[in-house]
Amino acid sequence: MKIKSESSNTKSHELAKLLPSGPKSLGPVPDLEEHVQPDWWRYIFNSIYLKTDGDVIDDAQITAREIDVFSDILKLSPQDKILDLCCGQGRASLELARRGFSNVEGLDRSRYLIQKARSQSRKENLSVKFREGDARKLPYQPDSFDVVMVLGNSFGYFESAREDVRVLKEILRVLKPWGKLLIDVTDGEYLKRKFQPRSWEWIDKNYFVCRERSLSHDKQRLISREVVTHVKKGVIADQFYAERLYTRKALEDLLRSTGFSDVTVHRQITAESQRNQDLGMMEKRIITTGQVRKEWTAVRRKKELTNNIGVILGDPTKPDPLKPLCVFDDDDFYTIDQMKNALRDLNKYNITYLTSHESLYKDLVDLKSKVDFVVNLCDEGFYNDPTKELHVTALLEMLGIPYTGSGPQCLAFCYDKSLIRGIAKETLVPVPEGIFIQPEDDIYGLSFGLPVLVKPNFGDSSFGITQRSVAYSMEELVNAVAEIREKFGYEKPILVEEFLTGKDITIGIIGNLPEPYMALPVIEEDYSALPPELPRVCGYEAKWLPDSPYWNIKSVPANLPEATEKYVIECCLKLFERLECRDYCRFDWRLDAKGNPKLLEVNPNPGWCWDGHLAKMSKLAGMTYSDMLGAIIHAAELRLGIQPAAGQKNGKEQDSPNPSAQSKISP
Repeated sequence: MKIKSESSNTKSHELAKLLPSGPKSLGPVPDLEEHVQPDWWRYIFNSIYLKTDGDVIDDAQITAREIDVFSDILKLSPQDKILDLCCGQGRASLELARRGFSNVEGLDRSRYLIQKARSQSRKENLSVKFREGDARKLPYQPDSFDVVMVLGNSFGYFESAREDVRVLKEILRVLKPWGKLLIDVTDGEYLKRKFQPRSWEWIDKNYFVCRERSLSHDKQRLISREVVTHVKKGVIADQFYAERLYTRKALEDLLRSTGFSDVTVHRQITAESQRNQDLGMMEKRIITTGQVRKEWTAVRRKKELTNNIGVILGDPTKPDPLKPLCVFDDDDFYTIDQMKNALRDLNKYNITYLTSHESLYKDLVDLKSKVDFVVNLCDEGFYNDPTKELHVTALLEMLGIPYTGSGPQCLAFCYDKSLIRGIAKETLVPVPEGIFIQPEDDIYGLSFGLPVLVKPNFGDSSFGITQRSVAYSMEELVNAVAEIREKFGYEKPILVEEFLTGKDITIGIIGNLPEPYMALPVIEEDYSALPPELPRVCGYEAKWLPDSPYWNIKSVPANLPEATEKYVIECCLKLFERLECRDYCRFDWRLDAKGNPKLLEVNPNPGWCWDGHLAKMSKLAGMTYSDMLGAIIHAAELRLGIQPAAGQKNGKEQDSPNPSAQSKISP
C-alpha cells in the first residue's frame, strides 16, 4: 500500500506541473454580456489571438487576395499615402509594401501586435511605419492621407456607437479632400441570423478553443466567449468580447451622417480558411467605401520662411464651353484639390487662390502689395473663354504683378495654329503639309494626298477634333468641315493637314534658356486598345468622353531613335526661344509613315493637372506632381530674380530625383 501510495503521489505531482497556474475557466455562464469589460480590446489582442484567428489573419494567400480586391475598389496608386487603421500585426500594410506602395503607415492599440509588425517589417526590409495609438484620437495632422482602410472586422469594438462616430470623425479629419475610406466589416444582418451559439475548434495538435455566442440585450452586438485550452496545460484563457453588428444600410447611414460622400457597399467578401472550421465574425464581411469632400485645413506657417503667392484658376461658377456639359464637374474639383494638395506639399508658401473672374481685377489690385508673384494656372481663359487666355496675363502685366508662365504675345501666337506653322517653317522646323480654309470657302483644293486631319485653326483642349476629323475622301473632308461648323458652332478658319500615321509624341520643357532647364522624357500615345477601324488620333473624345473607346488611350514612354529624339528636342528649344515661351511649355509632334517628325502644336500654357501629359512626363523623370509644380515655380523665381522660399522643394534640374531619365540639351 505504501509503495502504491508513493506511486500515486508521484503521478499527482507530475500532473500538477502540467496544470495551469494562470487563469481558470469560469464554468457555465448564464449571461455572457455581464462578463464583457468595456475595454476588452485592450487585452485580448496578444499571442493567443494570433493562434485562435491565425487561419485567417496569418494566411498570406488570404491577405494577398483581399488586397487585390481592396486595391481594385480603391484604384490605389503607389504614390498614395495610406493609413492601415487598426492594423493588427500589419498583414495588409506589409503586403502593400511588398507590392511597391512606399507611403503606408499602420496604427493599432495593441503594443504586442505593433511590435510583431515592426519586427516583420525589419526582417523583410520593408518601408512601413507602425505606431501604437487609439483610433479615436489619431496622432496625425489634418489632410495627411489619401486612403484610410479599416480591415478585418476592426470596427465596432466600443461599448457605445458614439465612439464609432469618433473614429469616423478622426478618419474624416486626417483624410485629404477627395480621400477615400474603406471599411471591411462583418455582415451584421447575416450574423444575427447565422451565428453559432457554440462551437469547438482544434487550432493545432496542442490547442483547441470552445466558443459561446449570444446577441446582446439590445440585439446590436454579438457577445462572444472563448475558452482556449492546451492539451497539457489546461485552460490558458477564458475571455469575453463584444462587437457591434452593422447592417449594410446602418453602415451607409452612419458614414453619410458623419460627413462622407459617395458611400457605396461594393460586395461581400468571404474568408476561406484552410482549417475550414468556425470563422465567426470573419465569415462574411461587407466592403463599404466613402469619400471626403471638404476644404483643405488652414496651415499656420512661419512668415519669415515663406513666400506669399497668388494662384489664378478658371472660374468654376461660370460656363466653360470646352467641357461636355459646359460646367465644372466633380472631376474638375478633384483636379483642383489635387493641385492644392501638391502646392501644400511644397511647404513654404502662403497661398491665396483667385477663382472669381467677376472680381479678378479688384482682387489683384488688393493683392498686389501682399504677394511676391502670381502662379497663372488659368488655362481656361478669362471668364473661361479660351480666346481670352492671354487676357489674364495682360491684366497682370498692366498691374505690374510678376507671374509664372508665358506672356500675352506668346499666348496669342500659339493660339493661332497656322501662324505657328509659319514661324516653325521660318526656323526650319518641319510641319505637316496643310491648307487654310476661310469661313466663306466652299471649294477645297488639296496640294497633297489623303487622308487629312481637319481641325479648328483657333482652339484648345482638342476642341473640334474627333474621329470624324480624319478624312479619307473629299466627301469626308466636306463632312468634317461641316461638323466643326455646325456641331461645335465654330465659324472661324479651319486648318487641313496631312494625316500623319506614325508615333504621336509629346515633349515638355520646364525652365528657361539660357538658365537651367529640363527636357522631360518624351511620351507617345498608345493606341493599341482602340478598335482597328478607328483612326489613331488623340482628340476631344480621348480627353472628355469616358464612354468613348478613345478614353482607353494611354501615354507611354516614347521609343524613338536617339537621333530623332535629340533632333525633336533641339527644334522645341529653338521654338521655345523664338516664341518667347517662359517657365514651361508642351510641344506636340507626330511622325510620318517613314519616321520623320513634324510639329503639330505649341502649348505655352499647357494643362497643369495631376494626370495630364506634363505630369506624366515629369513622373518618368522621377518627379512627383508636387515636384513638377515646384519646378515650374522655381523656374519663374529664377527668371524674376525672386529668392525661393526657404527649404522649398523646387524640383530644379540639378536636384532632380532621377537625372538619367531626363534629356538635357544645352542651348
